[in-house]
Amino acid sequence: MKILVAIANHGTKNAAYLQRLLQAYRSLPFEVRLVVLSDLPKDLGPDVEVVVGAPTRDPWSLPFGHKAIFAEQADRYDLFIYSEDDTLINQRNIEAFQRVSEVLPEDRLAGFMRYEVEPGGKRTFSTVHSHFHWVPSSLEAYGGLVFASFTNEHSACYLLLRRHLQQAIRSGGFLVPPHSERYDLLVTAATDPYTQCGFKKVVCVSELEDFVLHHLPNQYLGRMGLDEEDFSRQVSALLNLNSRPGEREELFTTQTNLYQSLGSRNYYEPCRQDILQHLPGRTGRVLSIGCGWAATEKELLDRGYQVAGIPLDAVIGACARARGIETTPPGFEAALQSLVGETFDLILISEVLQFLPDPAGLLAQCASLLAPGGLLTGSVANFDYLGIWRLVLEGKIPWECVRSFDRAGVHFSNRRKVVRWFKAAGYPRLRLFWTLEERNRSRAKVAGGLLNRLFASHLVFQAAGPGSGGR
Repeated sequence: MKILVAIANHGTKNAAYLQRLLQAYRSLPFEVRLVVLSDLPKDLGPDVEVVVGAPTRDPWSLPFGHKAIFAEQADRYDLFIYSEDDTLINQRNIEAFQRVSEVLPEDRLAGFMRYEVEPGGKRTFSTVHSHFHWVPSSLEAYGGLVFASFTNEHSACYLLLRRHLQQAIRSGGFLVPPHSERYDLLVTAATDPYTQCGFKKVVCVSELEDFVLHHLPNQYLGRMGLDEEDFSRQVSALLNLNSRPGEREELFTTQTNLYQSLGSRNYYEPCRQDILQHLPGRTGRVLSIGCGWAATEKELLDRGYQVAGIPLDAVIGACARARGIETTPPGFEAALQSLVGETFDLILISEVLQFLPDPAGLLAQCASLLAPGGLLTGSVANFDYLGIWRLVLEGKIPWECVRSFDRAGVHFSNRRKVVRWFKAAGYPRLRLFWTLEERNRSRAKVAGGLLNRLFASHLVFQAAGPGSGGR
């Protein structure tokens, strides 16, 4: 097999990682041509071709230079590998890619996920963070193997067989100028085959160890990524869903259509102390609607509450159950049906209302689930935030998105809209609190609180049930 490898390498910071990659490729039992795209001349050995210079004046367009190289050699190699200079691909990964490519349909492309290694040897999967998640409805089986899509298409690399590359070129989406839309320039260079060329990236979850790659710097440890235990729980949940198609529903669409998916729902939301600090001291039964990995719910459990959750989907629900949270079936209809006749002292709705076409409708449904004297609490993103309006004025968020839920995939939620939703749902009393991040508190304080709506990231709400009158 003949392989053409192109590696993007800025500066000298990652020189040691680059050498590890080059050595790994040199050790392969295949005929390998090595090309390094660089912003400055480098001597990497007689077997490495160094191509100096970015396609445009923007230095971050450098990775796009590999596309023309691949296209020129499209008929001369069997496999094409593009990667950043710190992501290690080994023989096992290459052979697994070849193997599954034989059973996948023409419009499916096997992809990878990245991990990092803690000092003690545990792995953290840096691909899994923020709003990125497995798509339960994407589960497919081919040749006895199970595949699923993960919404983060970036793994700092891709592999293409000759037929894949030729198909990508024919699509018209491969040989394009450097660009950035959903991802920045560096990431876009590694994701264009999936986002522009007609391929759907799928990960083989039934043989996942063959499709994970080490991100050598381990630079995201403690800052980003999902630990191996929770990652394994998610994969096990996916494999279980393969035989249960009726449980693959997602609660709502959690990713927005805004610039770089701004405002999308965080599946790994940290414990929301800004919500919890306003709760009364008593405990009771809690229902969390839109439960992610359940950091806030676990805190409530530790405080003595009994907590149940309607998960965002059955996969993230596995993480919630591991934290002691009882979960309902995924999907509003099935979940609410399973709760008929039950009541709760507290209903938590964190970062949900802005994603629903009819927020007031859900609030009205929640009223029947509240026990006498119960409270409904939660939060929405504050789209009056100064940073949001800066993106609007710069044209990165079109004005149509501000006005249209369908266009944006999210309501531009603010104080006025939250008040309107609760009023329409019949709640007699509503309290609102601004959530100010540390860096913005001093700015808001200078303005005496009058400009909180411009500096607050979220708006926390707390409401008594419609049957409570003015209490």
